[in-house]
Amino acid sequence: MHLNRIVLSTCLVVFALVVQICVLARLQLPGAVPDLLLLVVLGLALVYGHTGGALIGFAAGLLADLAPPADHAVGRYALVLCVIGYLAGLAKPESGQLRSATGPMLVVVAAAIGATLLYAGVGILVGDDAARQVGLGKLLFTAALYDLLLAPFTVPLIMGLARRGENDPMADSAGGGGESPSRWISTAGGVSTGRIGRMSRLRRPGRAARIGSQRGGLLARTGKNRTARIKGVKRL
Repeated sequence: MHLNRIVLSTCLVVFALVVQICVLARLQLPGAVPDLLLLVVLGLALVYGHTGGALIGFAAGLLADLAPPADHAVGRYALVLCVIGYLAGLAKPESGQLRSATGPMLVVVAAAIGATLLYAGVGILVGDDAARQVGLGKLLFTAALYDLLLAPFTVPLIMGLARRGENDPMADSAGGGGESPSRWISTAGGVSTGRIGRMSRLRRPGRAARIGSQRGGLLARTGKNRTARIKGVKRL
């Protein structure tokens, strides 16, 4: 990985882990805890691809395993986030730019459910049945719900920062590639407001008249040049 990727990923992962431990874990919400660290891994994986997503997921999970008050075996969450980061990286858009928010939203829901199932499955293998005591169905529902509500305010911003760090030409001054929370939510409707604005400008009578006058002037100049060439041939 490039140095700018390592620096940005480290800062985002550390910040997300601190917020999750100091703020989100203390909200005492029913069921699961909103997983900001998972959303950071997803946002970076959708920009860096499956290899970068797997490496970032492993490092982030290992840091979460070592950070207090972790009460599970070291490497358990590292394995979960490594697999989730790799799979999310496979969903990276080929063009590098998201056309709709539907795909990333589905990735968030699938990642939340998959991470919970994988974490519980690894726990059963090592003799930790805490998921059964809480209720696996309740954990799955609340994990998907909390992450889905938090995703529009975090994932597009993370993707924008990652694209800025990559010096992506699609990254605009608003945060890179048009990735902002409002645009990410509005694209779910399937219509971009910028595209509508461009179509409305093209339909204005004044613009149509200017285009027609420019086309007419070009045709007139072409006709004059052709006439001059024909007269020159006659003189020869």
